[in-house]
Amino acid sequence: MKKQNGFTLIELIVVIVILGILAATALPKFVDLSTEAGNAATQGVAGALSSATSVNYAAKTVGKAGAVTLNGTNAATCTTAVLQQLVSGITLTDGAGATANGDTYNITAGTGAPVTCAASPGVATKCTLQGFKGASYQATVICTGP
Repeated sequence: MKKQNGFTLIELIVVIVILGILAATALPKFVDLSTEAGNAATQGVAGALSSATSVNYAAKTVGKAGAVTLNGTNAATCTTAVLQQLVSGITLTDGAGATANGDTYNITAGTGAPVTCAASPGVATKCTLQGFKGASYQATVICTGP
């Protein structure tokens, strides 16, 4: 009796063909995930910015010295100079348009009626955050007043 020691060449080729077919059908499902991931990251940064302004408002209300004053108009509040102080690990830029990488986000005044934060502490305004994959999300910014 002859003892079999391994796979034949035909068996190996059949397995490779089956793996190729599986890879060809599954690959298109994973190609578009980078856009979804970029959009989810932008949405997460918008949420983090909203949370940061809420915490900042609470700190300003209780008189904490390190709180950032958000008291300009809507367009003045939604700027890099004001909001970059509230977040770390990312870079905010003023203006619209896609940016070069996943750590840089454009911030502009959001939609809706303009709010003058100096006259209305505690009022929420909107800022639009755009990520490198092009998706835009609204971040709610809470005014601290003077």
